[in-house]
Amino acid sequence: MKLRLGMIGGGQGAFIGAVHRHAAALDGLYDLVAGAFSSNPETSRASGQLLGLEPERVYGSFEELIHGETQRPETERVQVLSIVTPNHLHFAPAKLALENGFHVILDKPMTFSLAEAKELQAVAEASNCRFCLTHTYTGYPMVKEARQLVASGELGSIRKAYVEYPQGWLSTFEEGGSNKQAAWRTDPARSGVAGAMGDIGTHAFNLLEYVTGLQVSQLCADINTVVPGRQLDDDGAVLLRLSGGASGVLVATQVAAGEENNVRLRVYGEKGGLEWQQVDANTLLVKWLDRPTEIRRTGTGYVSSYARHNTRTPAGHPEGYLEAFANLYRNFALSLQADLSGTTAPPEALDYPGIAAGVRGMAFIENVIASGRSEQKWTEFTV
Repeated sequence: MKLRLGMIGGGQGAFIGAVHRHAAALDGLYDLVAGAFSSNPETSRASGQLLGLEPERVYGSFEELIHGETQRPETERVQVLSIVTPNHLHFAPAKLALENGFHVILDKPMTFSLAEAKELQAVAEASNCRFCLTHTYTGYPMVKEARQLVASGELGSIRKAYVEYPQGWLSTFEEGGSNKQAAWRTDPARSGVAGAMGDIGTHAFNLLEYVTGLQVSQLCADINTVVPGRQLDDDGAVLLRLSGGASGVLVATQVAAGEENNVRLRVYGEKGGLEWQQVDANTLLVKWLDRPTEIRRTGTGYVSSYARHNTRTPAGHPEGYLEAFANLYRNFALSLQADLSGTTAPPEALDYPGIAAGVRGMAFIENVIASGRSEQKWTEFTV
């Protein structure tokens, strides 16, 4: 049973919209049947035509889409709405969708502000609808393996964690030209209070908390704007104190010239540690205090059920970013299909970022910017 999918945003010229559509299509669990692909009705119509949608189901605004779909018979209307707009346009369509009974998949960060995030959390919890936030890197099989390894206790109590996300694409004043992605991601009116920390720092923060199972309790941030004329941060480093007594370091920068998207995580416990990075996403290094390092690989028989569940190809066949993204869509679909059929989804299918992760991500943004501006060395992490 395919789920009927609608999309808000992601029209012609939008990078992330195409990624979402590829992810949704990969496992054949969704049919894209409707959309409001742009705030410009003409662009929305043109995008819908290119995607082969029925003209009457291509709408000029998210309000028109939600109202129009609620008027359709239950057997025809959209069931899931994927929202892939810039940050400042996340809250209103997500709230309206949930209030009208649509399940929501939302691009990160969840909202424009922490206040909006908390309000959306209340709406989601009252709606009985499912909600997924697309923190892509949690979808990689070996990130799942890393989380299960930590949770098993094999590494002992976690003592230290390092996470970094270096990019170089904003090493120059890209927003001064025709780069639409740079323009909105560096604009406080559309991106919010943070630049790099909101765009990629939230991914690093989520990855660290997801794998370790720990939560940040205090932080000390150094936030920089390196490129002249830029309105938001493009570089930063954060010292972290975590629950359970562990400590960590988070680095997020978009001015590391020559770097692409090499997200990297290292976690160390009493007995051993682990290391994962996106440039070699099929590999998880497990380092032991008293024996040789292990190399765990995607698609092998010895990995956890969570890693196996999120793997599509035999060992040695690389799976990457689109597959990790698709795992979020697949798990969301499997959990929702179980709801609709009155069955119970397996725990592996329920493993995707939800509303609580979204609230903590917005709290990270506001806390880290406040810490960067503060004269105080350590500040409390508040939600």
